[in-house]
Formats: sequence, C-alpha cells, structure tokens
Amino acid sequence: MAEMNPPPRGSEAHRGEPVPGPEIGAGPPHFRPAWQGRQAYAAIDLGTNNCRLLIARPSGENFTVIDAFSRVVRLGEGLATSGVLSQEAMDRALGALHICADKLRRRNVHLARSVATEACRRASNGAEFIARVREETGIFLDVISAQEEARLAVLGCHILLEQGEGPAMIFDIGGGSTELVLIDSGERVPRILDWQSVPWGVVSLTESCGAIDAEDTSRDALATHYARMRKLVADSFADFADRIEPLRARGSRDELRLLGTSGTVTTLASLHLELPQYDRRAVDGLIMPVEAMRDISARLSGMRIDERRQLACIGRERADLVVAGCAILETILDLWPAERLGVADRGIREGILRSLMAADFRKAG
Repeated sequence: MAEMNPPPRGSEAHRGEPVPGPEIGAGPPHFRPAWQGRQAYAAIDLGTNNCRLLIARPSGENFTVIDAFSRVVRLGEGLATSGVLSQEAMDRALGALHICADKLRRRNVHLARSVATEACRRASNGAEFIARVREETGIFLDVISAQEEARLAVLGCHILLEQGEGPAMIFDIGGGSTELVLIDSGERVPRILDWQSVPWGVVSLTESCGAIDAEDTSRDALATHYARMRKLVADSFADFADRIEPLRARGSRDELRLLGTSGTVTTLASLHLELPQYDRRAVDGLIMPVEAMRDISARLSGMRIDERRQLACIGRERADLVVAGCAILETILDLWPAERLGVADRGIREGILRSLMAADFRKAG
C-alpha cells in the first residue's frame, strides 16, 4: 500500500462573521446585467471530479431550471501526487466546458458566473489551464477561495435544513476538499459562526492513501485502509472540533441539525432508498437516520471494488471513490453527532444563481 502523503496545503478556517455578500466574477463581455424575469442566468462549477452547469430563469423568490449538464471529468486525477493537472484531465474538462459554452449560447444567457475550486487552487499549472479555457471556450473561470466555496454551498442548500433552534452544520464533500460550515439559521440569510476547509475530498483522499482495490483484497486489508482514511480526516478536523465543542455540548443529539451536499450523501441516500437508478426528486430534501448512513458506509468500506461496481447508483464512475466519501462522512457524523441527516442535491451552482439574481435585481431596483 502506498504511504499516505501529508495534506498538500493547510486547512482554512473562518468564524464569527455574517455570510459575505455576493462576489460576482467577471463574465464574458456579452453577458450584460439587466433584470428581466425571462432572462436566463447560468452557473458553472468546475470541481476536482465533476463539471456542472445550471441555467435558470427567475420565478418569484426562486428560479426555474431550464437546462442542466453534469459530467465526471476527474480534473484532479493524479494531482495529489504530481501537483499538476494532467493533459488528459484538462482535455476531459475542456470537452465538458465546450458543451457548457454551447448551451450558454443556445440559451442566450445574459449573466453567468463560472467557478473553479480545489483542483485549480492547488495545481501549479492552474492559471495556465484557466487561460486555456478562456481562449478555447470563451468561459471566464473564477478560481474561488475555500471561504467563497463554503458561502455559496450554504446559500444554495440551507433552505433544506430541518426547522429548529440553535446552530446547525452544513457540509460539502467535494473531489479535492471538504467544507464544514456552522451556521445560525435563525435569520432569513444564515450567519456563519465558524467554518473549516480541509484538503480531503473523494479524489484527493483516495489518491493520497493509495489504492488497494484489487479484486482479491482481503477484508482485513480493506478495514485497515478505511481506518487510516478516517484517522487522516479526523486529524484535519481536530482544531475545528475543539472550537465548536461548546456549541455542540449545549444541545441533545435530537436538537442537532445536519445537512450534507455532495455526491457521497446523495449516493448513499439512493442506496438507503434502494433506488434502481438515481432520482433527484426522491433524494433532494430527504431526511434520513444517521445510523442508516453509518450502516451503509460500513457495508461499502468492507466491499471489494468489483462488488461496489454492481450496486445501483454507484457503478464504475463512483466505485473507486465512494469509500473515501464514506470515511469523510463518518468523521463528520462523529464531529456533529446529530440523529438525522438532511440530504441536498444542490449547492454551489444554486448559490451562484441566487447571488447573480439578487445582485441583478438590486441594480435594476
């Protein structure tokens, strides 16, 4: 088994301030702000593992999605060991972004924001890749900070939190990093009490811990590998855990609220519901017992890769990454021991759209 590499960068934290206002990145010059109810707005989120696009029109205080796109591109493949984006990974991402650019043109989008996250933050050739994307597709990718990533995730999914009083935890398990955000949800726009970003997502943790996914891997070896993943993530959360302990200790487990947005939580929710294929309508907004999530995580972490590939809603695309997601998820469940977990199939893209629409409305008002 390969030795685990140390975290490629220090974790980031921030606390005690309201959710910052929208920071709208510069879009292509032909996208001009002008509040019109039928105008289309777009958000692109290029992550370490996925490229996602959402195009929507305002609808009262919400919006109606008119087009969407998602593709696994694995932009961060090999980044944990090489420190650079590979040519193959950049080509995959560019292929997806060309499709996004075509959709933006066909939908006549007038205001868009396109963001890149951990893979481009970390890679030594990230700036060169951003320039290539702009030249070849016309898309202006904004490499956002971990703080902005956390803010957008909260803005995009906080409405799915269970009703209640006191602080709540929202988390986003990505491909290259995980963001934990402790919020006060008593206000219309939640206030961030504390947050942490650690450089472990499903791709970076899998690659840093080394692959042991041969089909003849022993159950003992799988258990040892999973325990090492869990410890690595727990160590990176340690300072944050100490800071939030006083707030966590105030309420009973029944009062603690927890909401997760990521492919990990939506995949495990699909397994919990025994869906034959992924169904966003069944998963988004689901509240499920934490113990059910732990049971599924334990089952997946003890399976060989060929066994995981046979499961509906996992397949080949997620079979090699889902165990790292389970390790991160279980560590979060230890950190904030709620009895129930809310599941969100929404996040950064929705947060971007809400920011764009709100800012455009204020300009027009």
